[in-house]
Amino acid sequence: MGNRLSKIYTRTGDDGTTGLGDGNRTVKDSERVAAYGTTDELNSVIGMVLAVGVPEAIGKVLHEVQHHLFDLGGELCIPGHQAIQQQHIDWLEQTLDHFNEQLPALKDFILPGGSQASATCHLARTVCRRAERLVVSLQREETIPPFSMKYLNRLSDLLFVIARVLARQDGGTEVLWQKDRPTIDLV
Repeated sequence: MGNRLSKIYTRTGDDGTTGLGDGNRTVKDSERVAAYGTTDELNSVIGMVLAVGVPEAIGKVLHEVQHHLFDLGGELCIPGHQAIQQQHIDWLEQTLDHFNEQLPALKDFILPGGSQASATCHLARTVCRRAERLVVSLQREETIPPFSMKYLNRLSDLLFVIARVLARQDGGTEVLWQKDRPTIDLV
């Protein structure tokens, strides 16, 4: 294990730069920092899902995902470092298939909601999509390992499926989008 932080503030970022994992400095609004910062944000939102309370199997999966995201953040923070492998994507796909086979076929669009856990999982899904977009932008500028983008793409799918499972937890239902719904009159 590397050095531990004994002092949280260093003042080195006061000029608008931050240190990367390889020791180089970059501006805090660089595409690389945006990508790993949003990956960290996603990890925090998944922590919120866990804090709301989820079934044990989903909790185990989301804890594993949090570890993967920490590794992915390190990968994005250290140019040239690769932590996410094909096996991580295979695991996501197998996990996604496991949870999806329990659900009815999707016939309508789903709105975020259904329960606090489900809505928070949908929030995690949208943050995941943003992280993926930022990795795409970073990839246009720099070489990144091959599995980062794939991982985030599969993870957003898994979070969607888990949100569906959570909406149905304890007899709940999903919130379906209704194209031809009546106008609401508040008067």
